[in-house]
Amino acid sequence: MLSHVMIGCNDVERSKRFYDAVLAVVGAGAPIRNVAASGHVRYFYRHAGSSFCLTQPIDDQPATVANGSTIGFACDSPNQVQAFHDVAVEHGGTSIEQPPGLRQGAVGAMYLAYVRDPDGHKLCALHRVP
Repeated sequence: MLSHVMIGCNDVERSKRFYDAVLAVVGAGAPIRNVAASGHVRYFYRHAGSSFCLTQPIDDQPATVANGSTIGFACDSPNQVQAFHDVAVEHGGTSIEQPPGLRQGAVGAMYLAYVRDPDGHKLCALHRVP
């Protein structure tokens, strides 16, 4: 359903260092660096048919987070969820909500971890339990 997610960053190089480490946990390689016609730097991570992108806001206003929004990353196992969480915290993220663990949701059991990136974007690492 989605082709990509792009988030604004106040320090795109700091965000790149964070996401280089965190997205490596789920199998994403190094991003493609792009400079828009406006001169703003963007990074594009591609993995498993989708893209996750970082950008300096092209309107030159501060990047802000969307209240109530979460960006979810699919993980292959509970161990990968835990690693995502731990690497995120080691690289400047903040653990939020409950500790990583098993939750019962409306669509079944899931192993989840929630963190905020250095700019405050809410991320979720999720493994659906069969």
